[in-house]
Amino acid sequence: MSSERRVAHEFEGEKLESVFVGRRDGAARPTVILIPTVMGVSDLEIGFGRQLVELGYNALVADLFGKEFHGAPRDVCFAEMTRLRQDCAALRRRLQHVLEMTRKEDGVSPNQIVVAGYCFGGQCALDLARSGADIAAAVSFHGLFDPPGLPKEKITAKVVAFHGWDDPMVPPEAVVALGNELTEAGSDWQIHAYGHVGHGFTNPHASDLKIDGVAYNALAAERSWTSFISLLEELFG
Repeated sequence: MSSERRVAHEFEGEKLESVFVGRRDGAARPTVILIPTVMGVSDLEIGFGRQLVELGYNALVADLFGKEFHGAPRDVCFAEMTRLRQDCAALRRRLQHVLEMTRKEDGVSPNQIVVAGYCFGGQCALDLARSGADIAAAVSFHGLFDPPGLPKEKITAKVVAFHGWDDPMVPPEAVVALGNELTEAGSDWQIHAYGHVGHGFTNPHASDLKIDGVAYNALAAERSWTSFISLLEELFG
């Protein structure tokens, strides 16, 4: 049975509050940092974390925006995401802060960390790998692929991107560009592209937004989750 606790932390004067989801015994385990969608920390990612706990892992749902943004309206969250994306160097530092904070949490095996993210969070997972961070893997679920324009580092993490081929935010040429980028960086990489699938396919409420090309897809959600768990088993046994 999972145990959940709020984790207060501070980045460059901003107060953040992530959520740690783990086993009640507190034993050190491989841990997945889950970086949320543009909506920030929500029940969706905490639910994914609970599923990971049932499989023997821990999860930390990372707060990048700040506690005051939990449950904020969509336009407010979009504005905050835009602010973070405008300064890629600061966003990289923020992500590195979350990683180092997670390493120090009780119950975390510090050398067995995977970073996975959804939409904006997927871009963040890729960007952390691009920084050369010492993580086992970076995983993007319907994430954004555009690189941050920072000095290039060797990517030591395994990288997997789960992508809807009809995602209007990531056209086919961006997929090819990511593959070329990861190859040049020396990464062990995979891109899983799902036909007739758009953006947000893991979120059962994505269709509620009524945005063309943004919709839940149960089959793609199941296929990507199964492949994700296979990756964790490959990494950690």
